[in-house]
Amino acid sequence: MSSIGSVMVSSPSQITVQIDSLEVFESNKSELQVGKYIKIEDGNHNFAIAIVKNIAGKNDDDSWVFTIDATPIGALIANGSGYDFKKGTPVLPVPTEPVYIMDSSTLDILFSNDGAFNFNIGTLSNNVAVNFNLHGNRFFSKHIGIVGSTGSGKSCAVSRILQNVVGITPDGYALHGQQNNSHIVIFDLHSEYAAAFDIPGERNFTLNNLTVDALQLPYWLMNSEELESMFIESSESNSHNQMAIFKRAVIANKKKHNPLLLDATYDTPCYFSISEVVNYIDNIDREVIGRKEGEGKPKLVDGTLIENQDESYFEARLTFVVSSAAAATKATNGPFHGEFNRFISRLETRLSDDRLRFLLKPTKPDGERFCTNDFNLLLQQFIGYSNKSNVTIFDLSGVPFEVLSVTVSLLSRIIFDFSFHNSKLKHAEGEENDVPILLVCEEAHNYVPASDSAMYKASRKSIERIAKEGRKYGLSLMVVSQRPSEVSPTIFSQCSNFIALRLTNKADQNYIKGLLPENTSSASEMLPSLGQGEALVVGDASIMPSLVQLPRPIPEPKSASVDVHTVWNENWNEPNFVNVIKRWRKESSED
Repeated sequence: MSSIGSVMVSSPSQITVQIDSLEVFESNKSELQVGKYIKIEDGNHNFAIAIVKNIAGKNDDDSWVFTIDATPIGALIANGSGYDFKKGTPVLPVPTEPVYIMDSSTLDILFSNDGAFNFNIGTLSNNVAVNFNLHGNRFFSKHIGIVGSTGSGKSCAVSRILQNVVGITPDGYALHGQQNNSHIVIFDLHSEYAAAFDIPGERNFTLNNLTVDALQLPYWLMNSEELESMFIESSESNSHNQMAIFKRAVIANKKKHNPLLLDATYDTPCYFSISEVVNYIDNIDREVIGRKEGEGKPKLVDGTLIENQDESYFEARLTFVVSSAAAATKATNGPFHGEFNRFISRLETRLSDDRLRFLLKPTKPDGERFCTNDFNLLLQQFIGYSNKSNVTIFDLSGVPFEVLSVTVSLLSRIIFDFSFHNSKLKHAEGEENDVPILLVCEEAHNYVPASDSAMYKASRKSIERIAKEGRKYGLSLMVVSQRPSEVSPTIFSQCSNFIALRLTNKADQNYIKGLLPENTSSASEMLPSLGQGEALVVGDASIMPSLVQLPRPIPEPKSASVDVHTVWNENWNEPNFVNVIKRWRKESSED
């Protein structure tokens, strides 16, 4: 091992190296490139490891002088029989110390499959013969950020990582007959991930793929915030009255249908009838109060006085007497008469929208409605226990955009609440939580944006709660986005590991650079020029910041994008406009 140069300047943030000669530089040019590693002696048989940040050359009187600026990222510490790698700057060389290129034997020490660093995700970009392994527990027990522009290989990277977790290999399903205990839940906005888990034949993989037609997500599982986001327009002038009467109706109806739940509240996940709630609000909106002596209560056209609204207003839409000032028929409109016309119209529109059947009209296989006692069946469906699957995909491509936030919020909150209560029960019994769950938020910028828009308030609150508290209860996040600068900063700030593929947008590049450690600045400068499937891997699970070539998954996710090169020169072919319009009308809102 011969020296290529010596240290000129040394600091915790940068080491400047001068190369010995033009001949030395030319003979080692392939290893002296931005993003590659060098090692530097410290005089005590230890080596500092640095990543090349900048290379400069100067020709002075036909004599070349080359200098390298490198960022220290760790050190190899002698342990008697070999070396141990330590992150940070435990070793800082002084000027005149010799510098060496990173040889294969050193790379083997750093990236060998030893102990906990046993989860392979690819090979080093600058040395494909060296496998790159992550610390599996540190990677999956903490939150993960995966970012990359369209076409950078983001979906393939996510698919390959998840395939490795559950035992899918190019040869099939390696864990057939002996499933592990991993639970992966994917929010799939473009219906592409099901293809990545399609393993046919004898060694088939059981996938819990919940499309809008298969998903059963009863509205009564929603909490108060989700219900109001779904049914109430906060911008209307009387929205406070809408919230008050809706809350009153929901609580009363929950108590009616769940008499054994004495403490049912607005947020209690138990059955109530949304159609009965609409009846209640409509009756409140049209009620007329009898004002003859001894009355002072809502009065029906047959003269019946309503003694208890919470008992009478749910069953049907009643017919009240006409308001009158005459002494014999004196009656006045109720306090909310005509107040809720638009509110009722919105509720009825929601209930008649077939696209929301999975939310508002879910049924069991026998056609019966879900009730409070079926909560366990719903939970099994969400986490994969209904068909013993390691991977559950919520195919949200068919979910109307206006309810996407509420749907994501409800699903993620239920999964969090399950993890929370299951963890508490296990700890009370002196056991550890044995149901780890990884929640994959694909295209996260679509439902947990950085903006404070009221439309995304519910989903953002639920996902942010998981980001801040989920790890304590065995629930981890994998946040995937092509526009990281548009994702809630609270979520990315909680991520301990990042896989950053090519980013072409300047704002996204700067945002990710701000999240990464300072010693990755040189490598992060390469984000706009990374190849497809090439990524900067940084975090607690990585031995050091590295550029990694991620292999393509087999099978691959199936994108719905059009291959322009294939169809560009095809003969003229007019689409079936009639069928397009039919589908368009079916999937469009009638609001």
